[in-house]
Amino acid sequence: MRKATDIDKQLVSEILVSAFSPLKEKNSINLVLKQDKKRIERMQLLMEYLFERSIRFGEIYISDNNKACILLKFPHQEKTTFSTLLLDVKLIFKCIGFKRVFKVLKRQLIAARYYPKEKHIRPVIMGIKKEYDGSGTAARLMLEVKKHLKNNQLPVIIDAASEKNVKMYQKFGFKIQKKEDVLGFPMYFLRLN
Repeated sequence: MRKATDIDKQLVSEILVSAFSPLKEKNSINLVLKQDKKRIERMQLLMEYLFERSIRFGEIYISDNNKACILLKFPHQEKTTFSTLLLDVKLIFKCIGFKRVFKVLKRQLIAARYYPKEKHIRPVIMGIKKEYDGSGTAARLMLEVKKHLKNNQLPVIIDAASEKNVKMYQKFGFKIQKKEDVLGFPMYFLRLN
């Protein structure tokens, strides 16, 4: 495992697009993205946005074989700056679109209810290149990140929309805190520590 730097933006976004582009069911990614012929292009922009936010206010880790990644954010370190506002505006215009903004804001408000006000770590997204799914690469990366954070005293809070991901996180010690169904798909909130 290695910590990503700015030069890894393309690699990380490619991994995440490979992992999430085949998913057609309702989930947080598909809620954000307009489902049309530019879906993959918009997904690329979304993953680059998540990279930018995580590299500024968290850490990003990439597996040794460059096939999986996890983006972590430390919400207590986030700041609103001119450059973060530009990122948000670009995301709205080029990825979300005005019609979907209210759905995305609704999701954010629901999530805000279940993320603690105290300092915590938030895994934003984790992905593995589609052809490596099931190879153990993602599990090894998750174990390495967990080992890296073993002296961490902060709670780790994550949300997931699929039963498969929930079960995987539970194997790593996460416990379900809440389940929400108001968006048309389940949102599970899990906690470690």
